[in-house]
Amino acid sequence: MQVLVTGGLGFIGSHTVVALIEAGYKPIILDNLSNSELFILDRIQDITHQHIPFYQIDCLDYLNLEQVFQQNKIQGVIHFAAYKAVGESVSEPLRYYENNLLSLINLLKIMPKYQVENFVFSSSCTVYGQTEMLPVNEQAPILPAFSPYGNTKRIGEEIIKDTVVAQRTLKAIALRYFNPIGSHESGLIGELPKGIPNNLIPYITQTAIGLRKQLQVFGNDYPTPDGTCIRDFIHVCDLAEAHVKALEYLQTQDKGLIDFVNVGTGKGVSVMEIIKTFEEVSGVTLNYTIAPRREGDITEIYADATKSKQLLHWEAKRPLRQALLDAWNWQKKLGL
Repeated sequence: MQVLVTGGLGFIGSHTVVALIEAGYKPIILDNLSNSELFILDRIQDITHQHIPFYQIDCLDYLNLEQVFQQNKIQGVIHFAAYKAVGESVSEPLRYYENNLLSLINLLKIMPKYQVENFVFSSSCTVYGQTEMLPVNEQAPILPAFSPYGNTKRIGEEIIKDTVVAQRTLKAIALRYFNPIGSHESGLIGELPKGIPNNLIPYITQTAIGLRKQLQVFGNDYPTPDGTCIRDFIHVCDLAEAHVKALEYLQTQDKGLIDFVNVGTGKGVSVMEIIKTFEEVSGVTLNYTIAPRREGDITEIYADATKSKQLLHWEAKRPLRQALLDAWNWQKKLGL
């Protein structure tokens, strides 16, 4: 089964490509390299010992995107290609709305023309906003987003739902990620932000290795046990395997399906706990400072992951310490 993976050289996309190959699928990677590097393709092929078709195309480029469908017998799409930095989305909202929504719309317009039914969407727990339900399950209210990035995920889910209801030709699952971290056990692929990292773990590892002078902890006055934000941190390889399970599930279902599934560990961990655990597994003392709260951040969220276990027969199995050690090994292999 050929599966198109948009954003397939990115952090989650690259690990999902590996998981797909391990499960017997034939991925086709599409990436515009705006937030990824071409050498990751070689790394994926080194891990899997397979040649993987690659297209350097932007999903906003409708004509070239359609040619990929014309040239291949695609039977499923996993859509990662989106901008994802919360803070950046606050300062550049139109860029986020254009990229994240039009790329999705283009795919949904093309897929029925080529009888492609199976669609897995990269969504986010940000659709829940600052929920009062902890752990949060899929029945929780979808609250106003704290950032334009979060709003693109909320609107994206609505676009998919409306399209499925109208066309009845698609089967779709939106996976609501919590916080992916870590890297492949080989250390060949991992999180590779361009410029200053927006996510916590690469900022930690870059600080630990000396690439960054100091880590900033955005706020220590939140109403949490240690004053720092609480998140559900999931190993990226666990998350990648959830996409394979979602695709397998869609293949057994009738057309006209739309569903939403949390992908997390079910455990909340604070920023300060992450720092201390990283120091333990790495043996490195981090230089960090407390900075003001960052606009767009919510106080606390972690998953009720019951549905993923029941529906997809998937649950996270890699512990936090392994995820942090894998991320550190990846950073050490990258060096400065």
